[in-house]
Amino acid sequence: MIERYSRPEMTRIWEAQNRYQKWLDVEIYACEAHVQLGNIPADAVERIKAKARFDVPRIDEIEKTVKHDVIAFLTSVADYIGDDSRFVHLGLTSSDVLDTSFAMLLQEASDLIIDDIRRLMETIKKRAYEHRNTPMIGRSHGIHAEPVTFGIKMALWYDEMRRNLRRMEAARETISYGKISGAVGTFANIDPRVEEYVCARAGLKPAPCSTQVIQRDRHAEFFSTLAIIASSIEKFAVEIRHLQRTEVLEAEEFFSKGQKGSSAMPHKRNPVLSENLTGLARLIRGYAVSAFENVPLWHERDISHSSVERIIGPDATILMDFMLNRTIGLIGNLVVYPDNMMKNLNLMGGLFNSQRVLLKLATAGASRERAYELVQRNAMKVWEQKKDLQEELLNDPDVRGFLSESDIRDSFDLSYHLKHVDTIFTRVFGE
Repeated sequence: MIERYSRPEMTRIWEAQNRYQKWLDVEIYACEAHVQLGNIPADAVERIKAKARFDVPRIDEIEKTVKHDVIAFLTSVADYIGDDSRFVHLGLTSSDVLDTSFAMLLQEASDLIIDDIRRLMETIKKRAYEHRNTPMIGRSHGIHAEPVTFGIKMALWYDEMRRNLRRMEAARETISYGKISGAVGTFANIDPRVEEYVCARAGLKPAPCSTQVIQRDRHAEFFSTLAIIASSIEKFAVEIRHLQRTEVLEAEEFFSKGQKGSSAMPHKRNPVLSENLTGLARLIRGYAVSAFENVPLWHERDISHSSVERIIGPDATILMDFMLNRTIGLIGNLVVYPDNMMKNLNLMGGLFNSQRVLLKLATAGASRERAYELVQRNAMKVWEQKKDLQEELLNDPDVRGFLSESDIRDSFDLSYHLKHVDTIFTRVFGE
């Protein structure tokens, strides 16, 4: 089970003890509000607060008979409170308790996820500065393009996670709404001031308008945010998987002493963490789809969303916490091979300088079409005959009609491609 690898703080959020405690908190907050409105004797509420308890096994036992979790919970609480239990759940419907407490649970989970994201960003930033000027070939379509640095790649990931941090903070805000508005949201049997009080005590805002439930577009936004974050993590993981391929080997997951890569082939060192993250991202995207399906409920409410949320609430947040912490370890311990990066950079006989030569030819008077033709015909010799692009250009009389030897050799200066690394870092990190 993934719970074994997630932080215990996250799994505890979804344990029955904490979930039922949130229900009890909502019920007691409502009782306190009723006292202020003169609906319940103050001394009764003090006795309720002193005695209120619940027993998880007893709730499970009662639910087997009544087939209703909130009624089973209230029955267990009444066992402890006694006669004053008649004041508990006064004017409330089950969803008042369920939806308000669910928002409280998602808030707690959000706080841990936000902390995870910030720690991941710090890890990425550290690796970015470590490899700020470590050159490597950039690739488009998987094919050599022009040089970048490994630090720029990390800066890109940092910038993406900063957007994810803002998304997660916004998603937390979106689900931080409660409702204590009764069976169809009309406050027919409860004063709106009770809702205002309960939400304030719970650290929530009252939903401006609700039915029997909080509207599920809020939750769809929350779970779709998790899906975006998971997709970003998968993007990082896929990149690492490609960089670890034997033919590339520019970066590699840390391989610990005693670790085994294959039951059949003792030589194997596989990107198992990255592959695991790729698979888990698919699950979280699936949870987001389920959350979208919960938006269109029948009329003022049906129960089709409930079974979905009992699964995706704990699973998606626990899984997100796990993925973020696994990614922190993956990137923090990633083994980087600068020598292999340079080797691969020079693998294709200087082809990555083709655009620089193209631009020099155009500046020297060749039409763009003619310049492209001249560079491409020499570049094809590199592809097909393993030639060196600089030498081919130097020996091409048509090219030499436009460019001197120094012009051509200057076009193969690696620093030309990396001269704005500091500018990019300033934009990303503000330093």
